[in-house]
Amino acid sequence: MLRKETDFDLTGRNTFGMKVRCACFVEYDSEEDLRTLDFNSLPQPVMPVGEGSNLLFTGDFRGTLLHSGIRFVKYVDLGLDDVYMAVGAGVIFDDFCHRACEAGYWGAENLSLIPGQVGAAAVQNVGAYGAEVSDIISGVVCYDTVERKKVTFKGKDCRYAYRDSRFKGEDKGRYIVTSVLFHLTRKHSPNTAYKGIGEALGGTDPKTPQQVREAVIRIRRQKLPDPCETGSAGSFFKNPVVSENRFRVIAAQARENGGEEVPHYDAGEGKVKIPAAWLIDRCGLKGVVERGAAVYEKHSLVIVNQSGDASPDDILALEKRIINEVDARFGVKLQPEVEHI
Repeated sequence: MLRKETDFDLTGRNTFGMKVRCACFVEYDSEEDLRTLDFNSLPQPVMPVGEGSNLLFTGDFRGTLLHSGIRFVKYVDLGLDDVYMAVGAGVIFDDFCHRACEAGYWGAENLSLIPGQVGAAAVQNVGAYGAEVSDIISGVVCYDTVERKKVTFKGKDCRYAYRDSRFKGEDKGRYIVTSVLFHLTRKHSPNTAYKGIGEALGGTDPKTPQQVREAVIRIRRQKLPDPCETGSAGSFFKNPVVSENRFRVIAAQARENGGEEVPHYDAGEGKVKIPAAWLIDRCGLKGVVERGAAVYEKHSLVIVNQSGDASPDDILALEKRIINEVDARFGVKLQPEVEHI
């Protein structure tokens, strides 16, 4: 069933807690609901939205936001190691992770407690602690707003990249994700390469995905704010990928300033990935306040609505300050992971 409201208050629909509105808000429960919508008659532009956990509304939205209420979970279990779960786009992503781990299926545990809906996770290619959701996506079912029909993409055809997919790029706005098919396994497959997970597990080999999930949840709760208590959109910036030459300059600078080694990861093709949080920390920006916004005191990759009444301009001013100071010191221009609307 379609539910439509005009001049809709979005304060409770974005985890930053921005006090903004949209011209029209539509929630749907099925693909058939989408077929009945006259998209051209809706206030433009029309944009799908999940729980607003990776968005910064920079002001009121003059168009229409579409919110999925498709909330089914189906298991395709043939008794083999491989197990598939078909999940509606409107299911809370962590609810999916919880159900997968509870059933003893490996693959989703490192992604536990990432906020948002399943459909948005597939668009954004969310990731954490050495895993990305694209690692376990077998297929994505969408409604094509141009051809007005159901279409299915195999995981390899979604053009997944770091926090990116075809649904954010050239096909943005055309395809509305209605469900996702996840490929999981019963086979003992812990991913504990991320140092913090190994430490949280006390160096032991986890026997179940639930053990890894609990470790990940402990880590996230120690480092990241609860959006129910402090407004944020999680990790605000992407980890930058730089040339080997630029990395050598940054590494030399770090050695001169105290002999510190720069954390980094091989990104292939002569590129190096550096944690954005490390760069922000070294600029002395952890905990800095910009009017109602602040860099989170426990994790400098997170910008928070410190006052509870921060405006979009407060967040944008702090974002600009961080970008400028990191660029001035390291010659690296950070890019926001959070989508600006």
